[in-house]
Amino acid sequence: MESQGIEHRTVEVNGIHMHVTEKGNGPLILFVHNFPELWYSWRHQILALSDLGYRAIAPDLRGYGDTDAPASPSSYTCFHVVGDLMALLDAIAPDQEQVFVVAHDWGILIAWYLCLFRPDGVKALVSLSV
Repeated sequence: MESQGIEHRTVEVNGIHMHVTEKGNGPLILFVHNFPELWYSWRHQILALSDLGYRAIAPDLRGYGDTDAPASPSSYTCFHVVGDLMALLDAIAPDQEQVFVVAHDWGILIAWYLCLFRPDGVKALVSLSV
């Protein structure tokens, strides 16, 4: 599949380099992938929702794809992974008060913690295949 306008970049967050894809302008939708998947799982949703006027972003989580994979197992707690997403949102959308979060399977745990730690930053959560 061609990129079809999906942009790729690396953002330094929470002490790691995170690979993130994005397309569109407007209200932000953050996609959180499953284990063991990548941003690519969301490619169709990124295209569809960006066409509807949303800014769709999908990172590779810590240890996946083109995002750094720290060597220590202790670097993979929910606090680290959620901290990565919080730092990512602060870095790429500092003026965005709230975001929509869409998560799949294992990614839902991360999304729930994101809602717990930053309830002021989440407008709505969609949990898929819990």
